Amino acid sequence: MNFNFYMPSKVIFGCGSLEKLHKQKLPGKKALIVTGGTSVKKYGYLKRLEEQLDKANVNYVLFDKILPNPIKDHVMEGAALAKKENCDFVIGIGGGSSMDSSKSIAIMAANDGDYWDYIFGGTGKGKPIPNDPLPIVAITTTAGTGTEADPWTVITNGNEKIGFGYEKTYPYLSIVDPELMKTVPPKLTAYQGFDALFHSTEGYINKIASEMSDLFALKAIELIGKSLADAVKDGNNMEARENVAMANTLSGIVESTSSCTSEHSMEHAMSAYYPKLEHGAGLIIISKEYYTVIANSHDCDEKMINMAKALGKKDASKAMDFVDALVDLQKACGVDNLKLSDYGMKKEDLPAIAKNAKFAMGGLFECDPHNFTDEEVLSVLEKSYK
Repeated sequence: MNFNFYMPSKVIFGCGSLEKLHKQKLPGKKALIVTGGTSVKKYGYLKRLEEQLDKANVNYVLFDKILPNPIKDHVMEGAALAKKENCDFVIGIGGGSSMDSSKSIAIMAANDGDYWDYIFGGTGKGKPIPNDPLPIVAITTTAGTGTEADPWTVITNGNEKIGFGYEKTYPYLSIVDPELMKTVPPKLTAYQGFDALFHSTEGYINKIASEMSDLFALKAIELIGKSLADAVKDGNNMEARENVAMANTLSGIVESTSSCTSEHSMEHAMSAYYPKLEHGAGLIIISKEYYTVIANSHDCDEKMINMAKALGKKDASKAMDFVDALVDLQKACGVDNLKLSDYGMKKEDLPAIAKNAKFAMGGLFECDPHNFTDEEVLSVLEKSYK
């Protein structure tokens, strides 16, 4: 039995936890608030954050340009603003895109050069980061990425969408308040919930999984199987919201103690080429074919059966039972008929996307329980196209 466990983030979980922010020891006196879209403003979450900072006597500057698939240009722009305003920490509020961006901005606010100088994979130069990033506070308003409990950040540069992170990019403090998730619409609740699910399923079947990561992964899978459909059907069902939020945070710990697999490499390539494709939707679209390949390979049958049981199929006895349980959950959440062609994706682009998956994030293929050939990767995309 061997594992490494490092989780330096303080996580405050529970309904109403945002109101506790001003009582915490914050890591600086002037924050760059990083967010995107309109929801955090529309529903008053940004205003509530600003009120908390006022109570804590912390100054702040707003950077609100983050896209659903965040881009390198905005990382550089946000970092330049942080430097100009002499911000000494960064707060990401919103979904995974805002929190991921806050981590990347925190790196570049403390370092020179270009963000891609430090990225591993694709055309990244993989240089060491000279200076520690600014401290990060993560406030999640969604349940999908688990980035409040891991060091990872995913940024797009052209056709390269690459995950990056190291021990210095864990949040200093994270707020997980399920009440902030009540306003997420059903479709996005489902997309985000499946993203959290796949962080845990990928972490569980991963070659580098351990007894420690398995504990978190199976519990996250169980909570999503139990409550995601209920959260999709009724966004005000706080028990369901809390369970999915908990699963999401657990999945972040899974990503810290294990890793994603090539399912994420494939989706990152898809949404790099087609940025309007929501990450969770992309994962849902390819998931049936992806896990069917693994089931038919019989490379990790016992773990596939365990995941099927965790999702609620208690009589599972074979690897394909997980695929069946997965499809049943997708049907219960109303997302079983998604297809790549819905997003204007051209079938002739699929070979380039398949190639990009290994070029940009080939490292995750090394974590797979099954050795995906180039032909199998393309086949997963083609069968998911419809």
